[in-house]
Amino acid sequence: MGNADAFRDAAAALGEELARRRVRLVYGGATVGLMGVVADAVLSSGGHAVGVIPEFMVERELAHKGLDELLVVDSMHARKQTMADRADAFLALPGGYGTMEEIFEALTWSQLGIHSKPCGFLNLNGYYNAVGELLDNMVRFGFLYPENRERAIIESDAGFLLERLGFPIA
Repeated sequence: MGNADAFRDAAAALGEELARRRVRLVYGGATVGLMGVVADAVLSSGGHAVGVIPEFMVERELAHKGLDELLVVDSMHARKQTMADRADAFLALPGGYGTMEEIFEALTWSQLGIHSKPCGFLNLNGYYNAVGELLDNMVRFGFLYPENRERAIIESDAGFLLERLGFPIA
């Protein structure tokens, strides 16, 4: 959840906004963490939430039981592929290794032409400032083309980020 109530509050507000815009949430299917908060807010606001979770996480009792749809898959790789197939865009809230791995894989797949879905970072409390600087350094030092840098949309306002990801107000 992070160490500031602002993260939890912003996750709940994002879930409400997703429901208001009639954006179906496709996420990792757990009841914990910021994404669990987003899912709860989507559902309590009348939205639709789909979870994709590997069997080993179900066995650890982490699966969200109240989702509209819960897909149980064999592995983390199958989870990511299923989420990627069902998603219209990718959005990262502040998180740890798993969050970073998933959003950078989505960016890599976009760069490789595997998909053309937008990828965004919700920059709460400046959490992703350093990521933006890192990406800019990748361009500056010749490891990333500027057009590929543009694939990573970093915004601090959830509504504006959703607009940029292709989800206007319904």
